[in-house]
Amino acid sequence: MKDEKWIKSLKHFKIIAIDPGKEGGIAVYDGYEHKLLEVIHMPETPLFLEQFLNKYKNNSKCFLEKVGGLPGMGASRMFNFGQGFGQIEMCLICKKIPTVEVTPQKWQKQLQLGNKGKKTTNQWKSKLMERAQQLYPSIGNDFSLKTKKDWLRVSDALLILKYAREELNYE
Repeated sequence: MKDEKWIKSLKHFKIIAIDPGKEGGIAVYDGYEHKLLEVIHMPETPLFLEQFLNKYKNNSKCFLEKVGGLPGMGASRMFNFGQGFGQIEMCLICKKIPTVEVTPQKWQKQLQLGNKGKKTTNQWKSKLMERAQQLYPSIGNDFSLKTKKDWLRVSDALLILKYAREELNYE
């Protein structure tokens, strides 16, 4: 983001939507200009996460997906996921960003996405990606989402953002 635009956006109310996890993403929305400011893959380290959130700490509210362990997730993987989730929570607390935790079931129900049912995880994630692309068709070029993998990493964050915008009446 250009420096002038970023300085101007400091005064605007922003919504931060976070899909936690190594393969997750973050989307930031300017509630005043009604546009996406940034869409990124989850930062790889706690320091990169802190630096990213520091840009948006003023006049923001975060919607953080609250997920538990998943069936078939090994103990080591579950520990690493929990550790990453804790790092996100701590960054949000340290930056004094008010946070709403929302379960996948809640935001998916509100967005009328149905449920996974008998679909494979890949089929379900592809369905979510397709919905995110319908809601935000032009952002691929704006935020360098060139591959399916790029889109899959940020789709949940974009859908959580849509949920947050509806909850806060920023439609």
